[in-house]
Amino acid sequence: MNITFLTPDENGLVDWPTLSTSKRSVVTVGGFDGMHLGHRAVIERVVELAKKTKSFSVAIIFDPRPGVVHHYAATHHNSEPGPDFRDTDALTSAGQRIRVMRELGVDQVLVVRYSLAFAAKSFRFFLGQLVGKLGMRTIVLGSDAAMGANRTGDVKAIENLAQATGVFELDVVDDRGPGYVRIPATIVPHAPLVPGEPADPTAGMTKAELRAWSKERQTRKVRVWSSSNVRYLLSQGRVRDANKILGIPYGIEGVVVHGEQRGRMIGFPTANLGDDVEGYVPVDGVYAGWLVDLGEAASQGDAGGDGAGEEIRMSAHSPWRWPAAISIGTKPTYSKQTGLNERVVEPYAIADDWLDLYGHKVRVEFTNYLSPQITFESTESLQDALHAWVEESKALLGE
Repeated sequence: MNITFLTPDENGLVDWPTLSTSKRSVVTVGGFDGMHLGHRAVIERVVELAKKTKSFSVAIIFDPRPGVVHHYAATHHNSEPGPDFRDTDALTSAGQRIRVMRELGVDQVLVVRYSLAFAAKSFRFFLGQLVGKLGMRTIVLGSDAAMGANRTGDVKAIENLAQATGVFELDVVDDRGPGYVRIPATIVPHAPLVPGEPADPTAGMTKAELRAWSKERQTRKVRVWSSSNVRYLLSQGRVRDANKILGIPYGIEGVVVHGEQRGRMIGFPTANLGDDVEGYVPVDGVYAGWLVDLGEAASQGDAGGDGAGEEIRMSAHSPWRWPAAISIGTKPTYSKQTGLNERVVEPYAIADDWLDLYGHKVRVEFTNYLSPQITFESTESLQDALHAWVEESKALLGE
């Protein structure tokens, strides 16, 4: 798979690469944040049609997310986020999305740095560029896709353009999944108060109760298969429900750094993630999941730190994958003593030996919510709880 990073100029123009002078392309366009089942359905259709027509399969993805750029501009005097801006609400980094597309068999991924000038171009101009530069003969989109200035290029408008010009076709994928759901307009993380996987708070509600719940939270209607819904579920600790939409365990990635080493002192050494985490960090609590060593961060690349590809390292029976009990929070048992209240991600790998992962990039996957953060009266009571969470994690993960 070829990966090309493209930055529009000050006028919003992109210097699109010439993929071939004779071979056609099947193209899709979008943010693809989270790479949930709806996104996968679109990408799989692109690959299917490309193979059938002996064309290139091409995915154009945007980074940063378009919604983030527009929101930032609206709150920062129409300026754009700089190169150091961290989108802490993004479910997946560009690298994580590219990895999934590689697994699905995409030939070409074009990563476009989304800008306001680029967004101001009409969908007709944009599609004309794809036809002329990339040899696009088919564009594959989800059922509610929209593009171009003011998002006027919805599937109906694009279909009309395709029929009027006759130079490309539109293929629409029903990526909506099992209908719609209502979530709060503003997502505020809320940690469950009791142990165990949180339930859907609206389950069993009457229509009147659901209307009252929706009004109180000023909810909005979104697809079940949507990045917004996944983000909301993770903010409530509902990782199992989120994983059903993603099709795989949700994961974040980061580099292991030195912490207080308190875990090692009490017999549970953790691989603390640094501040620069890729992905949306779920709400505070204790989780069951997996820890995957992706290799030394300094030598990250397609091959990984020692020549093993990331796909191999992440595979089900990889020797670089361990079941884990994962803590997210401010370590309340010791925060008063230490005066430290920063939020940290601390996975404890359930392995036979201590793992030296300092300086390594790791992936932390979440499968179950176990418990809210608890302030313990003593180190001994904390150790007892840690033992219980480890055993519960092992039981849930089949280890």
